Amino acid sequence: MLQTLNKLDTDLFLWLNSFYAPWLDTLMIWVTERNTWIPFYAILIGWAIYRFRKQAIGLLLTIVAAVALGDQLTSSVLKPLTQRLRPCHVLALQKLIHPVMECGGQYGFASSHASTTFALAASLWLLLGKQYAWPKWVFLWAALVSYSRIYVAAHYPFDVLVGALLGILSALLAVSIYKRIQARSSHRSIS
Repeated sequence: MLQTLNKLDTDLFLWLNSFYAPWLDTLMIWVTERNTWIPFYAILIGWAIYRFRKQAIGLLLTIVAAVALGDQLTSSVLKPLTQRLRPCHVLALQKLIHPVMECGGQYGFASSHASTTFALAASLWLLLGKQYAWPKWVFLWAALVSYSRIYVAAHYPFDVLVGALLGILSALLAVSIYKRIQARSSHRSIS
């Protein structure tokens, strides 16, 4: 069963990685680089502080907690535990793939990029989705960043899928803790 899943994952990876173009290489490298998104994060932080003032501290700490949890689950737990090589490190795939940048760390299961971007998207949606329509669009950004990891040959699709799910679960946990703390605080202020 595990061999069948691995073969399906590899076949899907090879198929997805086969759709490339020189102009897209440059774009996907830009999308996959973490520093690319620093202005986006700065705008989100600035907007949260402007819009929510003191409440922004709790919101931002919740988002940071979700992102950190997702990152640690993938980087510190799953990657060393499973030791699944990134496709760009698998010798049998070298002539079949289209790598466009340095391969990165040795292990790839699960994708930290997927985990952290989906943790951010899910946190924003869970915290602000009832007030604003735009947080749902952050999921498209997370999906694009996650797909870029397949494009640059750093991850298999299953790596990305599991990373995304872990990111969403991390957000659900962090937001539920935040909401419990909020409920206790408002209950105490009423009493």
